[in-house]
Amino acid sequence: MNPPGALGVPALPPLWTRAEGPGRPPLSLSRRPVRAPRGSGQNETVDKSQLTVTAHSDASPERVFAVLTDWPRHGEWMFLTRARVTEGDGHSTGSGLAAFTGVGPLGFLDTMEITRWNPPHTVEVRHTGWLVRGTGAFHVLPRAGGGSTIVWREELDLPLGLAGRLGWLAAKPVSAAVLRHSLRRLAELSQSGE
Repeated sequence: MNPPGALGVPALPPLWTRAEGPGRPPLSLSRRPVRAPRGSGQNETVDKSQLTVTAHSDASPERVFAVLTDWPRHGEWMFLTRARVTEGDGHSTGSGLAAFTGVGPLGFLDTMEITRWNPPHTVEVRHTGWLVRGTGAFHVLPRAGGGSTIVWREELDLPLGLAGRLGWLAAKPVSAAVLRHSLRRLAELSQSGE
């Protein structure tokens, strides 16, 4: 296996804050307050919540990354979500994306800008919408003996102050389960060769 930081993929901090068990991939669910940047005119603390899930695939990093970044195909693996390119080519820094999660007209729109593009290993985005703000990243790491480890990390700015923090307490476990399920579907889709 390549050491952390190889192939231009940054070394990742530990991916779990609870004990792992058989069949349970590493999962991190943490919340940490962060002061607003100096000079931003904001005097408040912004609550950030980090969520990280992983999955393994027998497919190569190149194959996983190709399926992952085929934005119109997100509906095939990401739970109740349709994605599209809104600006640029969708395969470079500065490109815009929009992902609608929901059923029919009920749901929310997550707008994003690609901030880092390093195929076939990393795509990072900045969430720019009203409800979903913060950063997200997918890292596709080669595994010894073949295949890939897919890491999905979100660091979200929680909206609505205390109400947002309380809402996140309820939404966090559900969000983790949905992201984990979606990542497993991505791994399976990548392996199927479709």
